[in-house]
Amino acid sequence: MAEAPDDLALLREVAAEAGRIAQAFWRKDPRVWWKGQSPVSEADLAVDEYLSSALLTARPGYGWVSEETASRPAEGGEERFFVVDPIDGTRAFLRGEPTWCVSIAVVAAGRPVAGVLDAPSLGEVFTAAAGGPALLNGASIAVRTGHGAGETLHLAMPDPMRRRLADEPGHAIDFSPNIPSLALRLAMVASGRLDGTLVGARANDWDIAAADLILERAGGHLAGLETGPHLYNPVPRRHGVLVAGAPDIVQRLRTYAALAA
Repeated sequence: MAEAPDDLALLREVAAEAGRIAQAFWRKDPRVWWKGQSPVSEADLAVDEYLSSALLTARPGYGWVSEETASRPAEGGEERFFVVDPIDGTRAFLRGEPTWCVSIAVVAAGRPVAGVLDAPSLGEVFTAAAGGPALLNGASIAVRTGHGAGETLHLAMPDPMRRRLADEPGHAIDFSPNIPSLALRLAMVASGRLDGTLVGARANDWDIAAADLILERAGGHLAGLETGPHLYNPVPRRHGVLVAGAPDIVQRLRTYAALAA
């Protein structure tokens, strides 16, 4: 079985090439289809096809979970599986905005053990492996800590949640612009650019798996309103409302999220 650092090297290499493939479609008016209310573009499909081929060729026994293709279980006694979002932030990608990324994680024993977010239009690559530091372009990152009880928090969240909280007086919140890519928004918390974020219900495992590990290794928490770290399995599921931030503000974020949900 491959160790997490070996998996991380694989993810970095593959994510970089996947980012180059996506970049070839960015701002080039790619074809778009709709899955219910969610768009999927030919760029998403091209990246997913490359990722499945490259990753499963390198690790043929690993399982597979992706936004764009059917899941498959691990084989040959392996217990690890990939969790992939070919382009997290497809709507931003299609609008020509740079806030999108390729998100890849390896999960073992229910938790991510290697994760990469490659945002080529921003020139940023976030990485982490179990037991190691969270990195941005090779430099260590960490969440903001030491918040006072009444200190204003710099938070990003979906617009409906922001409007509900803005209508409630007395909250010490500086509302930062929302980032449609949930993976990147969590990475912004991990890198200290945001104090925290609230996440509306119905996020999927592929939206959060890599960012969950990066945030954890940066000293932060991703949690539900009443639960701790999420355990991942090869059958992906949607989540309820989530919060992310440093441990000293998680309960405050939960209070805000309950009001905004």
